[in-house]
Amino acid sequence: MYQDNVLKEGLSKLGIPFTDNQINQLHRYFEMMVEKNKVMNLTSITEYDEAVVKHFLDSLCFAMVYNDKRRDGFRPRLIDVGTGAGFPGIPIKIMFPEIEVLLLDSLQKRITFLQDVVNELDLESISCVHGRAEELSAKSAYRETFDFAVSRAVAKLNSLAEFCIPFVKPGGAFVSYKSDSSEEEIEESLFAIKTLGCAKPEILRYTVPCSDLPRRLVVASKVSATPSKYPRGGGKPLKSPLVQPGK
Repeated sequence: MYQDNVLKEGLSKLGIPFTDNQINQLHRYFEMMVEKNKVMNLTSITEYDEAVVKHFLDSLCFAMVYNDKRRDGFRPRLIDVGTGAGFPGIPIKIMFPEIEVLLLDSLQKRITFLQDVVNELDLESISCVHGRAEELSAKSAYRETFDFAVSRAVAKLNSLAEFCIPFVKPGGAFVSYKSDSSEEEIEESLFAIKTLGCAKPEILRYTVPCSDLPRRLVVASKVSATPSKYPRGGGKPLKSPLVQPGK
């Protein structure tokens, strides 16, 4: 039996209404993740209370970006780039069912697991895609077709920007989850973010609800189309991130 005081308090603090079914979906997702974690590396967090804070509530801090935009009839598209075990995409889908979600990961085993979760939880308007961001975003079916590109992937922000921003349509936003010690990394990313078509990002500093974990959301609004030469292939976004000339 789960003790959900922290989860429910955290959701309330984030302004996210919830149903018993949504809470049960999070329970089942956690159970499937822990079970699969026995045979493949999905997460180092296997205690429920810790997962609630560090996975569920942290992922759902997306509400700080989305709540003001949420309205009747708005059916945004969101891509979670480098989704791993499904964070933040699956918690976002569970709590904001009107969002159409695409989970993208380069490892087929993770995508197979995520598809099992989607099927088990009976989630609709969500797809799990195996592929590399720099290849998928070059395809017209995906390029600049999303309202949000989100990522909790462990990569430098100027590299993440090149992987994610080409998916975002003008008027949408790239949202990256970062630690509170990421100030220098954020500063180094400003040239890449501008080059790829976004305005100077808004930095939302916060503490994950019901914890003492300081975090930052980097929110870059897309103001113009990404030049067609981006993202670069051959692993260049990681090997040679976009930086201000002369630096």
